[in-house]
Amino acid sequence: MVCANPIYRRPIELKRNGGRVYCSMLCYGISSRKEAPCVVCGKLILASLHKKTCSRSCSNTYRAGIKYKIGRPRDKEQTLRILKLKLMEKRGRKCERCDYNKYEVLQVHHKNRNRNDNTDDNLEIVCPNCHYEEHFLKKSWLNK
Repeated sequence: MVCANPIYRRPIELKRNGGRVYCSMLCYGISSRKEAPCVVCGKLILASLHKKTCSRSCSNTYRAGIKYKIGRPRDKEQTLRILKLKLMEKRGRKCERCDYNKYEVLQVHHKNRNRNDNTDDNLEIVCPNCHYEEHFLKKSWLNK
């Protein structure tokens, strides 16, 4: 009981529900609420929403001092752009296989398929057609 209203239930219902009976759906909802304290002020908030703070001001207080995207350590797009620019300076602005010269669409290909191995001898600048041929043409269902 949540609201302290007197209610009667049959003994079989009490046994089936383990003694948990409610006078209304509102009391059931209040009893099944899961609340957690705000990490800043301690005010109770619903825990099912994965919230940590109760308000925007507490959120700002909680995030104070956090520096986002410093150095961008795991930004794949940024690292590939840098690799592409370095390779184009060294090897020219064209596909190394077919001499396609629109450098805006050229892609960086890892010869040994290991994206973490960014040594110069493992990298190659290729056009999208050559890159597609390298990765997908061998396994194509059209070859069967």
